[in-house]
Amino acid sequence: MKAVILAGGYGKRLRPLTTEKPKPLIEIAKKPILAIQFEWLKNHGINEVILCVGFLKEKIIEYVGNGRRFGMRVGYAVEEEPLGTGGALLNSELLLKGEERFVVLNGDVITDLDISRLVDRLNKPIGTIALVPLRSTYGVVMINDKGEITEFKEKPILKDFWINAGVYCLNHTIFRYLPEKGDIEATTFPKLAEEKKLGAVKYATCFWRAIDVQKDIEEAEKDLSIRKSKI
Repeated sequence: MKAVILAGGYGKRLRPLTTEKPKPLIEIAKKPILAIQFEWLKNHGINEVILCVGFLKEKIIEYVGNGRRFGMRVGYAVEEEPLGTGGALLNSELLLKGEERFVVLNGDVITDLDISRLVDRLNKPIGTIALVPLRSTYGVVMINDKGEITEFKEKPILKDFWINAGVYCLNHTIFRYLPEKGDIEATTFPKLAEEKKLGAVKYATCFWRAIDVQKDIEEAEKDLSIRKSKI
């Protein structure tokens, strides 16, 4: 099975860090996001990757090359202009010829979720989406029936609410639904949801972080440090 990493975005919310460095090469605990993703994919038996690249693509290609030093085989689907996540995936279609199913992930996600659960869920659906619990961006104040404060919770996990983790398992039919330009989350997935052709897998306890702003880097490094100390 192959994986596609959507790595062509500008990373505007991470500027100035991404002015001269593409977001997938931003370091978390002294290791680029892409290198962390490669390790995770290899741990799940995936050693062939297609990188959808656009902004500062030359730096990604220079860093990754053919993927050999990471123990991976890497090909490139190059965007000459911004295509969005849906258009970028469509641009990789020829490189996925003959692949009945494949994994797709955003180039800013760090996780240890079990890919096999997504693959196993992909039967009738055209795609399965990994879901993770929503983390509050604020601290939460708990009160009792008397109006007394009982506890302060710092940015708790909101277990009743689930968000798209940016990791998918898709079959080749997906290409019929992809736009030439546009994001898969805004165009393709709503259409598939209407047709009941999307499945979901909930990951209640996995490690997951999306690196959108500079504070995410600090929090991801802290979380990784805590996680390693428990192993």
